[in-house]
Amino acid sequence: MADKFDFIREDVAAMQEAGLFIHLRTIDSAPGAWMTVDGKKVLNLCTNNYLGLADHPRLVQAAHEALDRFGVGPTAVRSIAGTLSLHEELERKVAEFKGVEDALYVQSGLCANQAAIPPLVGREDVVFSDRLNHASIIDGCRLSRAKIIVYEHCDAADLEAKVKEHLADYHRGIVISDGVFSMDGDVAPLDEIYAVAERHGLMTMVDDAHGEGVLGRGGRGIVDHFGLHGKFDVEVGTFSKAFGVIGGVIAGKKVVVDYLRQKARPFLFSNAVTAADSAASLAAVEVLSESTELVDRLWENARYFKDEMKGLGFDTGQSVTPITPVMLGEAKVAQEFSRRLFDEDIFAMAIGFPTVARGKARIRVMISAMLSREDLDYGLEKFGAVGKELGVI
Repeated sequence: MADKFDFIREDVAAMQEAGLFIHLRTIDSAPGAWMTVDGKKVLNLCTNNYLGLADHPRLVQAAHEALDRFGVGPTAVRSIAGTLSLHEELERKVAEFKGVEDALYVQSGLCANQAAIPPLVGREDVVFSDRLNHASIIDGCRLSRAKIIVYEHCDAADLEAKVKEHLADYHRGIVISDGVFSMDGDVAPLDEIYAVAERHGLMTMVDDAHGEGVLGRGGRGIVDHFGLHGKFDVEVGTFSKAFGVIGGVIAGKKVVVDYLRQKARPFLFSNAVTAADSAASLAAVEVLSESTELVDRLWENARYFKDEMKGLGFDTGQSVTPITPVMLGEAKVAQEFSRRLFDEDIFAMAIGFPTVARGKARIRVMISAMLSREDLDYGLEKFGAVGKELGVI
């Protein structure tokens, strides 16, 4: 009789053969410009710490003070006994920062998408979703049980065609897109998407996980970038990237956010975010509200690194944000490139299928404001050396 777990062993062997098996690296320091990974000091070109806030003294102090005041955990869901004064203060500050009517604080960006979508659409409704939307959007759509119609990536004309073809068959509809696409670094044409939605009476939702702290005035996000305040219905975000902490947010029209407080399952059925994380996220919003310095430095670093990488002969795809994909094609090549970079004290992980399409494997470089020009030059030198060694450039 075959072992009941043979299917797992066979699948793992196939992943290893294809260069798709994920090897976890272990972090033993804060995610600064240089960090300790698998026991060695390496240049951090990998984490989502866009602004260097993850170990910012102001955030660390806020977390310590919250621990002393509130303890380590709320020990309840927010709708019963878990809503702290910090949670409500953070929601007010985020709404003010983003220029929206209200905001709801949940456990993560992934939870935010699963919280927001199912209450807004159901079995008799339709979702129009960008082909490259994040897995958390896809999962949120599936949980809603609405019909999912995929439109071509960042193609408002195809969106319009799909809406005209399908919307009449359903009770109501919503169009959902990532703002910044995390693997390619390109930006959704939010103004064109809004125009289509407005013509056809669709609700609108954007996942701004990689736009907050990056796009817009002082990092206020993609809606600010396009000047669509008060027009987009729902903005989903996370505190785990540019803000350097953890937690998710659903921001937008008050009528929608109030409704989600009654209906969003992750909000109603999962423990509230800790006081320490909430206080640190609040401090991050305050830091960004006071100055554009970190965001300006992030973009200066991104422009420099991208220009130099292109000069070396690397293909950095279609990115127009600090996300810098180094396109390598095959997953085995990308994994070997990442291993060789690590040998040279560079931390930059390979990404392959199913995170990206087959044949589109890459090293995804995440530029940060915390990197000095010396750091960037060191990274460029090592990328150039490994690229020549492996015949990529």
